[in-house]
Parts: sequence; structure tokens; C-alpha cells
Amino acid sequence: MIDAAELPESLIEKIAMLEGTLIDAATGGSGDNALYVHLRRELVQDDEMKPLLPAFVRSYRDLSAFWGWIKYQEGTYARRRKLIGEAFTPIMDYLEGRGRAPADAAMSDALASFDADGVHAVWTKALVRRANDPEGAITVARTLLETVCKRILDEKGGEYSEKDDLPKLYSLTAKALNLAPDQHTAEPIKAILGGAMTMVNGLGTLRNRLSDAHGRGGKIPVRPSERHASLAVNLSGAMATFLVETYAAQSS
Repeated sequence: MIDAAELPESLIEKIAMLEGTLIDAATGGSGDNALYVHLRRELVQDDEMKPLLPAFVRSYRDLSAFWGWIKYQEGTYARRRKLIGEAFTPIMDYLEGRGRAPADAAMSDALASFDADGVHAVWTKALVRRANDPEGAITVARTLLETVCKRILDEKGGEYSEKDDLPKLYSLTAKALNLAPDQHTAEPIKAILGGAMTMVNGLGTLRNRLSDAHGRGGKIPVRPSERHASLAVNLSGAMATFLVETYAAQSS
């Protein structure tokens, strides 16, 4: 049995302990199976941390199962250490705050309160990819808004087609929430809501041209930079939070 009181309180220290336990098991050590099981259980129950954990941690519930996988992935201790270390880099970077903006926490809270397993998991994935995988981040940014729109339409009883693109989904959602520009007469409000719709359309265009969502044929690809990914993720997060907070206000 593991005495939870003896474990570090810091989440980042727990992640480092989990990583060290796996490295030990993969490089000739016996590993502490009880410790691994305890830490893994705690982390997979954390809605914010679960999407960031390496896939093999989410998949293998004990060190015996992990060993059955890792021994066939790499033949040397050095390569196993490298594989495990690289798999833990995204979650460690996230916890150390690299690439996070002040608004990220507020957006995370709003999206988690709306849908921790679905919407918030997509948002967390977008944050992780923002610096490490710009193309993937742009793709996930659009997925985030699509997911929020569909969830709200489901709750509102709105109809949509699985073939509807992001601008169409946003337009339907805006009307359901009374956020469409033509539903208002005050010019400042119409301008703000019209600008929001333009941003959503722009996000779709950015994703189509710069993300990894489509094949590029024989043309030289235009590679997005970290700033492009930050723009896409931040816009998507802001718009998703706006929709979620509007839905919550109308539902209370």
C-alpha cells in the first residue's frame, strides 16, 4: 500500500516520479508497481492531466503490462529512456508553463465547467500542441470550436448536419444563442458580433491553408509557425469561451 501522505504534493513532482518509475522498469530495475498504479490512477482521474499523459500510461495499468510493450519498442536502455522522456515532455512543458498565456487558465475553467471530458480535453490538446506541433494545433483549434457548437446545438435542440463546416455550425449556434448580427439593432453590438463571425471564418481559412488537415499535392507546403498556432488556438479558445459563457448565462 502507498501512503498518499508520503507522496509529494506538487503535481510536477508526481509526474517526474511516474516518469522515473517507468524508466526504472524499462532499464533493468524492478520498478515500484504499487507506486506506479497509485500515481497512474490519480492522474487519469484528473480531467486536465489525462489527455496530456503519454499514451502508454493511459493504456497500461501496471508495470508488467508496460514492460510487455516497452521491451519490443526499443532494444537498448538508452533508447528506452529517450522514448519515455520524449513522451513526458508535453505534460512537463505544460506544467512548467511554457507557451501558456494569462488567459489560458480562465478559458480552461470555463470550458472544463461546460464539458470536462469532451470540450476541455480538446482545449488542453490544443494548448499542448501550440508550441510543439503548430500544424496539429491549428487543426485542433477548429475541432474545439466545432465541438462547442455541436454541444450547444445538442443542448438547445438545434439541427445540424455532420457535413456542416465551422462557419455553418457557428452561424447556427449564434442564432440559437441570439448572437447573430441580424438579431440586434444596436450598431456597436452588430459590429462586435459581425467581427466574431469574421474571426471564425478566418480560423477556418487559416486551418485549411496552414494546418495538417488536408493533403497539399505537389506544391511546396506553407509551414505554420508557433505564432500562427498561437493565433489559431487563442482565437478558438476565446470564441469557445464566449459561446460557453453565453450558453451558461442563458441557462441559469
